[in-house]
Amino acid sequence: MKYWLFKSEPSTYSIDDLARDGVTAWTGVRNYQARNFMRDEMRAGDRGLFWHSSCEIPGITGIVEVVTPAYPDPTQFDRKSGYYDPGSARDEPRWLNVDVKFVRKTRVVGPAGLRGHKALRDMQVLQRGNRLSITPITRAEWKCIIGLLGKA
Repeated sequence: MKYWLFKSEPSTYSIDDLARDGVTAWTGVRNYQARNFMRDEMRAGDRGLFWHSSCEIPGITGIVEVVTPAYPDPTQFDRKSGYYDPGSARDEPRWLNVDVKFVRKTRVVGPAGLRGHKALRDMQVLQRGNRLSITPITRAEWKCIIGLLGKA
């Protein structure tokens, strides 16, 4: 099993939206490295953290599970979508997505609450300039964060 961090702006899609929907396609990823994580490394059963970004209080807001392998992102073919890519061909799609399901909401743990922990010092989301919407989390980082989330 691998662990991931999924970032979304809550004004676009929040942990509450996922709690309501139960499962969602993680569409709209338009970064090759993030796409490659989905294509090459993600598997059904992997766990992830849901991170609210570009908001008043950014941070971890929930836990999710990957439920499908990567498959072509339909938004790349939809001319009405903000994620439409005229260069992507149906027989050779450029962009992929996975489906994730809601596991549980957590209290919000932001960057300040994570930075003080030695086990998290290399966590990608805490690095200057990190803009990826999907990043891997090591097993040690996952264990540390789950421990933090268990504390009141």
